[in-house]
Amino acid sequence: MDFKELYEEAFKTSKETYFSKDLEVGSVGCAIFTETNHLYLGKNLDMSSSIGMCAERNAISSMLTYEVSKITKMVCVHKSGKIILPCGACREFMKQLEDLTVDTEILVSLEPLKVVKLNELLPSWWRDDLKKN
Repeated sequence: MDFKELYEEAFKTSKETYFSKDLEVGSVGCAIFTETNHLYLGKNLDMSSSIGMCAERNAISSMLTYEVSKITKMVCVHKSGKIILPCGACREFMKQLEDLTVDTEILVSLEPLKVVKLNELLPSWWRDDLKKN
């Protein structure tokens, strides 16, 4: 699956849905593609209690349900169509899945096509520093 297809899936997923005055689902969609050639999608959860969840972690949680842990590609899209990068908590979550996740390609731009790897977004990881000491 190429990044254009992943972008389209993530953008479709970013559609907002209001479940109650305390729960809004959507505004950010995430599409991840795995080493097993499967697509997993996630939406963010915004809750008035501040215990929401990012779209990236929702997509990853869905993936983990099927005992898959290697993400090859990721795209995160705001409902406006703008491509966004995973937040720090999501980057950390991805890194802790397995060491190979640092090679996950994350879309930065479609035109021109620009992709970064997770390890470029986490250049100095805290656990690596602990191993040195």
